Amino acid sequence: MKVPVQRYGQADPAAAECGELADPAFWQQPPAARLAAFARLRALDAPVFVPEGRGRGHWALVRHADVQEASRLPKVFASAPGVTTPEPARWVRALFGDSMVNLDGADHAQLRKIVQRAFTPRLLAAAEADIHAVAARIVDDVLTDRPDEFVSAVASRLPLEVICNMMGIPERHRAEIADRVNHASENIGVERGLTARLRMPGRGLRALARMQRMVAGIGRERRKNPSDDLISALVRADVDGQALGARQLGAFFSLLMVAGVETTRNAITHGLSLLTDHPEQRDLLLEDFEEHADGAVDEMIRHSTPIIQFRRTVVAEHALRGHLFVPGDKVVLYYASANRDEAVFPDPDAFDITRSPNPHLGFGGGGPHFCLGAHLARVEMKALFRELLTRPVGLRAVGLPDLAGSNFDNRVRSLRFAFEPPRQ
Repeated sequence: MKVPVQRYGQADPAAAECGELADPAFWQQPPAARLAAFARLRALDAPVFVPEGRGRGHWALVRHADVQEASRLPKVFASAPGVTTPEPARWVRALFGDSMVNLDGADHAQLRKIVQRAFTPRLLAAAEADIHAVAARIVDDVLTDRPDEFVSAVASRLPLEVICNMMGIPERHRAEIADRVNHASENIGVERGLTARLRMPGRGLRALARMQRMVAGIGRERRKNPSDDLISALVRADVDGQALGARQLGAFFSLLMVAGVETTRNAITHGLSLLTDHPEQRDLLLEDFEEHADGAVDEMIRHSTPIIQFRRTVVAEHALRGHLFVPGDKVVLYYASANRDEAVFPDPDAFDITRSPNPHLGFGGGGPHFCLGAHLARVEMKALFRELLTRPVGLRAVGLPDLAGSNFDNRVRSLRFAFEPPRQ
């Protein structure tokens, strides 16, 4: 029997003030308004139910401790059938294969083991060296070409080039892959009109299908003629006699491109905006970059939280903070709220590159689904900001980031920037 619970917009006036988390209008509000709503939700005594229409809905986990607990109990809070909202349709999963983020138990463990085995120390060392070279080349191009839009000229280029280099994607495919990634991800979590809703899913799925066919073809070639790259390692990995098949490789590549490129580019873009808005923190970072860079990167990730939320499905009874979850319940882990939890982060809305400790959940709440790319993402951000801040570039954001208004990720469509004259 369930214990008494508060239901969103019904039992508690504070919950009603927060606006509907399932309402697209909520995500079109300014970030400060959304964060204030989450703060009111965190003050409630129990998880809150968010109706989604037609009798559906989810329980919102908004506190740091709650998100961590659910993340570390995959036998209770399962990732299958999908972590996104809405969950992927069965026919989509059958056609494209299950992404690693949507798998549980032995299936997830086996796939993750194959991928981890492919990330050899030699491959990771080569990737880190490449990151520094790519970051330097991007800033060289910025100094030469003097562009004025940061996402396309800087933030998107670094993770895309690094991942393509690491995977061994031929140069001739890269422009098309960048275009496919944008089409596949541009409307995730974004409210659209009826015509766009009917048209865009097909466009996104076509982009995904073409991208997966492309990488599957590369995988077939690398099985016959392996190279010193990640695709060769994945298709030839021998973990309990298994390697990635064509569909698994395509699903992993799509995850790596959409998650690895989008999240890192958004964190980088928010990072420039934050350093512009907080010149005292920028000055502190410039005073001793090596001393403060790691803290600055983690604080950029905490403050911006590139992935706002992931979904879970309850598969076993579990009591959490006065509420009994039962099989079939849907739960959403709101990382954007957990990363502003006053119980964990003093003055949580402040941007403080010296914040320590900083146990943010920008890469997940721990457990088996902790982000595989966390280390490389940190290296990428640190390398790029070293180039941007320690060379005579003098970049600053101009105006506010153009946010997508997504309920899934803190996506930036564009950010204008300008060059500052050297300080006297």
